[in-house]
Amino acid sequence: MNIDTAFILCAGYGKRLNPLTLKTPKPLLELRNITLLENTINLIKNLEIKKIKINTFYLQSKIKKFIEKNNFEVEIEIISDGNQILDTGGGILNMIKSSNEENFIVFNPDTVWDLDYLNPINEMKNFYFSKNITNILLVAEKSLSFDKNLKGDYTFSKNILKKEKLNNYIYTGCQIINKKVFRSYKNKNFSILLTWDELIKENKLYGYKSENKFLHVTNLEIYKSLLKGN
Repeated sequence: MNIDTAFILCAGYGKRLNPLTLKTPKPLLELRNITLLENTINLIKNLEIKKIKINTFYLQSKIKKFIEKNNFEVEIEIISDGNQILDTGGGILNMIKSSNEENFIVFNPDTVWDLDYLNPINEMKNFYFSKNITNILLVAEKSLSFDKNLKGDYTFSKNILKKEKLNNYIYTGCQIINKKVFRSYKNKNFSILLTWDELIKENKLYGYKSENKFLHVTNLEIYKSLLKGN
């Protein structure tokens, strides 16, 4: 089985990168002479995914113009959050409502994706379908993070994610999710963290481990360090 549609979350304010993000949305910041958004699109294309949906809110006209100006040779649709920002969970649910498909792969563009992620993501996809599950998060050990100030999000054991006092695994910003996960949600505005916490209670939040070095544009200081190549 395959996944035909990818979501890219581009609605946020990027406040931790002010003043850069006062006029430029975070996904359009550049590293290695390429925007974070284009970098994410390139990975998705190499995963042979046919369609991309991008949710927008803050400075959304700039993201729309960027997509229109560039020919990415893949079907891209902009889905606005509307009159208010919907947060990560609400943004994903809003994009799901625009599709008839069941399974989606979701990316945060503030991770610096490269083609080394192709194997772990394809392996994660194969695990997802072989186990007939409804969610899975790509995670990495804290020691692989460029940003040494990032705290761990989860513990990882036999592909099950939990939260303990000491958490050594970080969410990388890529997940696969089935629309069934949101079946009971009535609120439009909510964080995906709420969804994950509910799955943890049922012992059904799944993870797949990446061995790649994890580069993430956390804040202005980290962004400047990545620009310098430190």
